[in-house]
Amino acid sequence: MRKGAASSPSGKPPAPGERKAMRKRIVLSNTNALEVQGLQKLNPKNIAREDSKCRVLALSDELVDPLRAVEAFKPTQGWNMFRKPSVLWREQSIQMAQIISSLDKRGENEVRRMVLSGEKGSGKTVMLLQAMAVAFLKGWVVINIPDAKDLTDAHTEYAPVPGTSPLQYIQRSYVSNLLAQIAKANATVLSKLEISMKHDLPIPVQSNISLDRFADLGAKDLDLAWPIFRALWDELTGPLRPPILLAADNLNFFMRHSEYLGADLKPIHAHDLLLVRHFVEHLSGAQVLPNGGLVLAATTGSNKPSSSALDLVLRQAEARAKGLTGDAVPQWDPYKPIDERSLKSMADLDVLHVKGLSKDEARGIMDYYAASGMLRQAVDHRLVAEKWALAGGGIIGELERGTLRMRP
Repeated sequence: MRKGAASSPSGKPPAPGERKAMRKRIVLSNTNALEVQGLQKLNPKNIAREDSKCRVLALSDELVDPLRAVEAFKPTQGWNMFRKPSVLWREQSIQMAQIISSLDKRGENEVRRMVLSGEKGSGKTVMLLQAMAVAFLKGWVVINIPDAKDLTDAHTEYAPVPGTSPLQYIQRSYVSNLLAQIAKANATVLSKLEISMKHDLPIPVQSNISLDRFADLGAKDLDLAWPIFRALWDELTGPLRPPILLAADNLNFFMRHSEYLGADLKPIHAHDLLLVRHFVEHLSGAQVLPNGGLVLAATTGSNKPSSSALDLVLRQAEARAKGLTGDAVPQWDPYKPIDERSLKSMADLDVLHVKGLSKDEARGIMDYYAASGMLRQAVDHRLVAEKWALAGGGIIGELERGTLRMRP
C-alpha cells in the first residue's frame, strides 16, 4: 500500500436501514433471568383494584403483541433484563385505569383530554403504555403516535395539499405505516367490524370489507394512505363503534415549528402537518370522539425541545393543583414571544403530573428486581430508603439505574 493512501473499509457496510433497526430493536425477554413465582397477570379484574397497588403485574401475550404493534415499548426501557414484560401498578396507574373504566360506560360517550407531565425518568411513557394496555383489555380501538419527533424532524417525506388554507402538508409514508400499525394492533376488534358508509375513494372497495382489511389497503399504497385513513376515521367515529384511545408520546414536538421548510424557506408549523393537525384538534376539543374515549399525550424530559406555550400550560396546571387562583396562576407575559396556536390548542386540558414512587411502591419494584435475580442485596427498609433517596424521591428511571445498571 502506498504510504499515506487511505485504507479501504475491510468489512461489509450495513444495509440501508440496518443501523436504525438495531437502534430501535426491542427485546422483551431474558431467558437468563429467574422466573418470578406467583406473578399475577394484568387483567380486567385487577386493573382498578386498590389491592393491586405496589404490585408488579405481568403483561400477557395477548397484550404484548398489540402493545408491540403500536410501539408502546421503548429501547431505553429495561425490558431485556427480565423473564417477561411486567409493569409496576402504582397509585397513578390505578387512577388512570379508573378513568378509562369510567369512560367505558357505553351510551354516555364521555371524552377526556389529558397530558402526562413529570420529570425525566418519572415513568410518563410507561404510564402511557399502561393506559393503552387497559384500553386493549376493555376492547377499545387504540391509535398511537409513538414519537412525535418522527413527524416533525424533517426525516419523513412530505408534500403540500393543494387548495388548503393555510397550506397543509401530508406525510404519506408515515400515514401508511400508521394504518399498518392500527390494523395489526386492533385486529381483534376491527376484524369484527365492517364498512358501513359510502366513501369517495380513488379505488372501488368491497361493500362489506372488514375494517382491518380496509386499513391494510391504505398501508400497501402510499397514494391511498390519507384518503383511507380519513375514511377509516369516519367509520370508527360512526354510530355503535367502540371508544377510541388516541395517544401520542413526546408532545413537546407538536407544540412548536417543525424542521420542515415551506416553498418560501420558512419553517412549517407542526399544526400545518395533516396528521399532527388531526391529533391536536382532538386534544384541543375542536373535534370530538362521538363514541367516547380518551385523548392522551405525554411530554418528554429528555431531548426536550423548547415550547413556551406548553411550559406555560404545565405551570398553570401545577398552580391550580396547589389550589391557587386568580393572579396567583402564571399568565402569559405579553413582552415575551409565545406560540399562540399551540397555546389555544391546550386550553382546558387535564394535566396528570407523574410523581416519583412512594416508598411502598419502591419496595414493590425492588422486591421484583430481587426475585428476578437482578438485585443481589437483601431488600429491607434501610436499602429501600437509601435507593429511594438517591433516586430523587422515587424517580423510577433513577431507581432502576441505581439498583440495576450501577451494581458493584
